[in-house]
Amino acid sequence: MKKNPYEVVVNDVLAVRKNERALIIANPNTNQIAQNFYLALEKVGAIPSLIIQPDKTSFDNANKEVIAAIKSNPDVCFSISNIKLGKDSEAAANPYKTEDGQEFSHIFDYLLDGKKSMRAVWTPGITEEMIESTASIDYDELRGRCKKLGQLFKNVEKVHVTAPGGTDIVIGTKDRTLLYDDGDFTKPGTGGNIPAGEVFISPVVGTSEGVIVFDGSMTFFDGDSILETPISCKVENGFVSEVKGGAEAKRLLKTITDAESKAIDMEKNGKLPAGSGEVHKKNARNIGELGIGLNPAAKITGNMLEDEKAFNTCHFAIGENYDNDAPSLIHLDGVVRNPTIKIVYEDGSEKVILEEGNLKVCWQTKQISIK
Repeated sequence: MKKNPYEVVVNDVLAVRKNERALIIANPNTNQIAQNFYLALEKVGAIPSLIIQPDKTSFDNANKEVIAAIKSNPDVCFSISNIKLGKDSEAAANPYKTEDGQEFSHIFDYLLDGKKSMRAVWTPGITEEMIESTASIDYDELRGRCKKLGQLFKNVEKVHVTAPGGTDIVIGTKDRTLLYDDGDFTKPGTGGNIPAGEVFISPVVGTSEGVIVFDGSMTFFDGDSILETPISCKVENGFVSEVKGGAEAKRLLKTITDAESKAIDMEKNGKLPAGSGEVHKKNARNIGELGIGLNPAAKITGNMLEDEKAFNTCHFAIGENYDNDAPSLIHLDGVVRNPTIKIVYEDGSEKVILEEGNLKVCWQTKQISIK
């Protein structure tokens, strides 16, 4: 009997318990998905609340009512957005701070990663078809892949990525930690995408050098698209210095330059802290992420939520990173097909973990080789 994917997420991914408070934030065209989660939450005895706001892009603020609802500090939060949750204008101007000095420009991130009082899933661009096809996977298998890659990435100094489409780039990763989206969001302070299925790392700012050729799909300010023509990005000293290609390359460059100018305007208007406009502007060209897709059910569909999880791919992000040392108004993911990824350790030894998109990793007695 086929499992209900909404119940799988509530039970297996989040382990929601009776009487836990669950907040669901959705848009009009994700309302049915939100209601399906609502029913799954009711079934386990949780106390769900559902709030609807208009679609939000990378540059829009979330509705004040949404921010207020998150401030109520629910046990679990579902962001079921068509594009983005929306920014927290108050926290962007006056960031939340933890005792150890970390700053967070959104209440969602503060509760999840700062206070670690909430667990969450976020699903930008989710569709009912995507949940049906990608959510009911073998999570033990996925977690095994992620755990093994996490072990392999210890003491890695740099990563070299090449691909048939022309990608040839080296990123520095010294003292960076590989993060997982492994579908285990059962503890406070954990969260990730549905569909789950990737590992990712933030390059050390200023260390990325080479060329990235996006030939799968790309995130733009107004949504995601399968690429008709590859986009080539020259990267120097950690930042995109040149964007080449067709109309889609121009669209990407416009997204970046719009973020640059908006950062300066937001500081002038008091929507960013004094002195941070130039920082946000600079980081609109930062290489903020390298990720590897690990969900065997995911495919490249033109929806980045699924695309970045697909086997035989990796993805890079331009903009903000996950180590909170490169704030930006954007985080633009782009997919590279059939990459070869070689990790280089501090002692100079090397290991190929992906070869032309084929994952070369063993754990326990299994060899993963997906073609």
